Order: sequence, then C-alpha cells, then structure tokens
Amino acid sequence: MVTFLADGHVTSPRGWRAGVAACGIKYTNRDDLALLVSDYPATAAAVFTTNAVKAAPVRYDMALMAQDHDLRAVVINAGNANACTGSDGDAAAAAMAQAVEQALDLPPQSVFVMSTGTIGVPMPVEKIVRGIAVAASHLSQDHGPAAARAIMTTDTRPKYCAVAVTLPDGQVITIGGMAKGAGMIHPNMATMLAVVTTDATVPRAVLDQALRRVLEVSFNSISIDGDTSTNDTLLVMANGASPAPPITDLDSPSGSAFYAGLVAVCQHLAHAIVRDGEGATRFVTITVRGAVNDAEAKVAAMTIARSPLVKTALFGADPNWGRVLCAIGYSGATVDPDRVVLSFGGMRVLENGLPLPFDEKAAHQLLDVPEITIDADLGLGDGQATVWTCDFSYDYVRINAEYRT
Repeated sequence: MVTFLADGHVTSPRGWRAGVAACGIKYTNRDDLALLVSDYPATAAAVFTTNAVKAAPVRYDMALMAQDHDLRAVVINAGNANACTGSDGDAAAAAMAQAVEQALDLPPQSVFVMSTGTIGVPMPVEKIVRGIAVAASHLSQDHGPAAARAIMTTDTRPKYCAVAVTLPDGQVITIGGMAKGAGMIHPNMATMLAVVTTDATVPRAVLDQALRRVLEVSFNSISIDGDTSTNDTLLVMANGASPAPPITDLDSPSGSAFYAGLVAVCQHLAHAIVRDGEGATRFVTITVRGAVNDAEAKVAAMTIARSPLVKTALFGADPNWGRVLCAIGYSGATVDPDRVVLSFGGMRVLENGLPLPFDEKAAHQLLDVPEITIDADLGLGDGQATVWTCDFSYDYVRINAEYRT
C-alpha cells in the first residue's frame, strides 16, 4: 500500500537531513544552495541528459557513478548551470564535492553535484564553498522543503513529496523526493533536476533497474517545450535506515510495493513540473491508444505534446483537431488516417479520419479549464501510452525572452 504523507518531502525517509544557504550566485534575496546528506552510506542510481553538450557537474557525476561508489551527500546550486565553462567548470564541480566532504568529514568521492541556471557563466566557487559551510552547519530533517525551494530557478513553487510504503510483511519504508524544472523540459531528459531518497535497503543493480523502469512512466513522459538541457539529472539513493529486509527482486511482492512507491513519487514530481511550466495555464493529459505497439503510441503522444501549434491552440481553448491529427501524421508512428478517432475532454470530434459535427462552444468550454485531456485511438493494435504537457501562453515567450536580462 502506498500512502502520500501530509507535508512529506525529500528528508522524510529515515536518516536524511538537509541544509540551505544563500550564496548570492545570481539571486540576492533567497537561498540558492541545498545540501542533502544521508547519515549512512547510500546505494545510488542516476540518469543524465542525452544532450551532447553536458555541463561540468553532469560529467563529474557520470564519472563518479561509473566507479560504483556509495554516496553520502548531494550538493545543488541554483543560478549558474556550470555549463560550457571549460576546464575551470570541471574544477569547480570537483571543488563543490570536495568542500562537502571536508565540511562533513565524508569519504572521498561520496558527494554528488548538481547545478542549474544560466549557461556559460563562470561558477563563483568561493561563494559556493562558503555556502556549503553554512548549509553543513545546520542540517536538519525538517529542512527538506527549504532545500526544494533553494534549487528553484524559473520555478514559481517548490516541488516535493513523500510516500509511506507498507510492505507485504507489514514493515514500512518511506520514499521522498524533490525536483526543479519549469522550462527546457522534454524527455531524455530536460532542464530538470530531481533527487529521490528512501530508507529502504536496495542493492545498486536493483535500484538502477527500478529507476530505468520508472523513468519511462514519469519524467520521460512529460514535455513543456521540446528542449533538452545540458544539466538534466535524476538521482535515486537508498540508505537502508529502515529495518525492513533488503529489496533484492523488483518482481517480488516487496519489490513490487517499492516500485509502486517510486512510481508515485516520480509521477507526482513530473506532474508538478508540467503544472509549473513557464507561463502554463493548462495541465494536459494526452493518451494514444490503438497503436501498433506501446513505443509507437509513445512517439505519437509525445509529438502531439511538443507541437507548438497544438500547444498554442490549447492556450486559446481552441478545439483544433486538425493540428492534433497533423502531429500524429508526422510523428513517425504507423498511422491509417481512416481509422483515427480523436476526442477533446471526452467529446469525440473526429471518427475514422472524418470530422464529426460537434458544438464548438461546448468544446471550447471543455478546453477552457486548468486540466484537460486529449485522447487518440489509432485503431491499429494494442499499443498505448500516456504523456503530460502544458500549453504555450504569452508568458512563456516573455519569460524566455527575458531570461538573461
């Protein structure tokens, strides 16, 4: 059984603490550094951006994960992406990790580094190191929400949650998480940072398997604007602080319960990112059924989700089914136009490739709400996928036009 915890956050699981600091990296009136620490060595699994241009912290973390180290901490800064900063950027990422290790007397190569913010600006390492000392001096299990706020950039609100998972033997484990992201969001992955923690005992191979499964039904099923960033990272850590027996098989009853909790946390965070999309006014659920297979359903759904023409129509609550059908047609999925059925908000507007007479005003009203659905049935097989996106508003253009100014 999976139960969301009231006010649950990334440090809700046993043995996790957080600290924050205002370094003045870019923002002058808020915390911009978060430090997340485990009281025990934690197994870890991570996935990173597929963008060929990778930020210095991504390169540092990829090398760290290749060495199969247990982790003890994560340090995250906002305001500076430390991307396209050359060898100085690499040195800055390493210095951040080493500063945490020294401040908390942790083993070498036990600290993960994340950065988010403006690309191409030198990292102010001295400010970061001072901030790390401050954050390390007031670690608390109560500071999870503050950590989620500290990593925000264009986010309008922090994103965090936690669940309690009751295992078949009655033992309870906790899974928590936090994320940031509001723009440059697209699968594989996006300008998104996410950290998931648990007090369960999970070997790294099993944790990695769980992470890659959950990724496809959460963070890799959202899109805001189709851009994939230089810094995207999702990290999951398990510190074993719970007395529950180790989870060694995802397909066992305990493994299935753990995975269900991981899905709940990751989908909640993924949905929160979409809901907070830059300038977004609508949360959109797109389901494609009847595809040749699940992979082709996903391709079609994601193509609809990232279409600027679809997204601007949704901002205007315009039931423009032609734009959706067009996106399906160029998606690369197998399509027979004479079999496609489309619905907006439950109202069928296209059947077997032909438009149906429908009440335009009623359809507009169905779309002129904060949460809407688009359903497409390709009529070719059993493939199905659901993805989540948002609309494009005037504010999306304003926010991104003014990002550096």
